[in-house]
Amino acid sequence: MIIAKNVVVTLSFVLRDEQGVVLEESDPEISYLHGGYDGIFSMVEEALEGQKQGFSCSVTMSPEDAFGEYDERLRRVEPRSLFPENVKEGMRLEGSLDGEGTWLFVVTEVTDETVTVDGNHPLVGKTLVFDCEVLGVRLATPEETAHGHVHGEHGHVH
Repeated sequence: MIIAKNVVVTLSFVLRDEQGVVLEESDPEISYLHGGYDGIFSMVEEALEGQKQGFSCSVTMSPEDAFGEYDERLRRVEPRSLFPENVKEGMRLEGSLDGEGTWLFVVTEVTDETVTVDGNHPLVGKTLVFDCEVLGVRLATPEETAHGHVHGEHGHVH
């Protein structure tokens, strides 16, 4: 079967920085719904389009193609009184950005007066290399295409 819109692609991958340091790898594999559902980097999806099981590739992505450039608007210094007593560095908190949407922020500094949080992805500003091998390709179920993601083994389960 050929990789095209509305098929489920199962692959193994290794994500590295441009120095070759492994940042993440599949354990043992992942599955995503192909065809613009934002389940994988768009450049990887483009490289896999039209391929089939057994295909492997390496895709180098600039920051714009991966997690973008650092956005200073996502770094906030807020009054300590807005946070729970047990707030500490490394905690992850949900919040909004100027009342729009929900963001995941990481606490980067805590003082007696302020708490600094950062909503930038940890890999922001990095050139990344995504090496993968296609382990399987199947038609998506009508439920998967309606929901825009994979269900079941290696995918999302409701």
